[in-house]
Amino acid sequence: MKTIVLTGGGTAGHCTPHFALIQKLKQHFDKIYYIGSIGGIEKRLVLEKGIPYYEIETVKLKRSLSLSNLKIPFILHSSVNSAKKILKELNPSVVFSKGGFVGLPVTIASKKLKIPVVVHESDLTLGLANKIASRFSDLTLTTFPDTAKSIKNGLCVGSPIREELFLGYRENSLKKYGFSSNKPTLLITGGSTGAKTINELVISCISELIKKFNVLHIVGSGNLTNTFISGYHQTEFTDMKTAYAVADLCVSRAGSNTLFELIALKIPTLLIPLPKGASRGDQIENAEHFYKKGLVNYILQEKLTPKTFLYEIEKLYRDSASLKAKLKSVNLAPANNKIIEILTKY
Repeated sequence: MKTIVLTGGGTAGHCTPHFALIQKLKQHFDKIYYIGSIGGIEKRLVLEKGIPYYEIETVKLKRSLSLSNLKIPFILHSSVNSAKKILKELNPSVVFSKGGFVGLPVTIASKKLKIPVVVHESDLTLGLANKIASRFSDLTLTTFPDTAKSIKNGLCVGSPIREELFLGYRENSLKKYGFSSNKPTLLITGGSTGAKTINELVISCISELIKKFNVLHIVGSGNLTNTFISGYHQTEFTDMKTAYAVADLCVSRAGSNTLFELIALKIPTLLIPLPKGASRGDQIENAEHFYKKGLVNYILQEKLTPKTFLYEIEKLYRDSASLKAKLKSVNLAPANNKIIEILTKY
């Protein structure tokens, strides 16, 4: 019987790509397990999929001076030992890591136990955890070709994308959110944890936005406000198949997974990447890469005011036909089958 262990966490972006592979993995592996962080956002998402979840302690590097960074070597050592114990119990044929600071100790533990491990990097440049993990992996898969060229064991395969995202029905989605079919729908999302700056801008501009658009606003966990107005639907989370089906335009952060979904679904998008300092700058790199190809519009968060926000959304609406034509000319096939083929060889 073949077993696979999946790992990755810290944000939904480090675990939801696994879900694009689950059904096909079940055709090749008898057992699928997940190793995640204690209390991480990935725990709820994984358990909802009916996958057994094992927890290990992790710590994330803080990009400012912080005494907590001094704990990292000690917690990493402990986490590697915890991961080794779990892996010995599960005895997988292969480990597949989507990164984040939970993926690193699992990758190191796999290497020590001589268990094949494959890492996948979503962004244009390697995150710190995956930069280290790639040295312990048998293969480091990438979404972008240039990323693979910079890694000794790199191989570009693209991004895994959930097949169900292509199966939404617009009319059903309009009905679900209570929207009129007479207006285009603007989807606004800040990622799994939400985006305070974007959320506040939307609320400050909502009376103007709803003059032209239905507005579906995904605010993230714990960020709901008492804003009830016709043509505006606010939610912490929603089924993205339904959200994408209704979206004529989108305002989004620039995490690679969401970006590839929007491009694959041909939705004209304004990107507001997470600023450097709040991140390592990977979202800015992602946004600039696709902006230069003419596939998205984008603006830096520090340039946003209610006035510039409304201007950029109006510009997105004006540019939507040309963006859609450009998007239709690009073939970004999901990497699902390529990744499955690689994992099943072990």
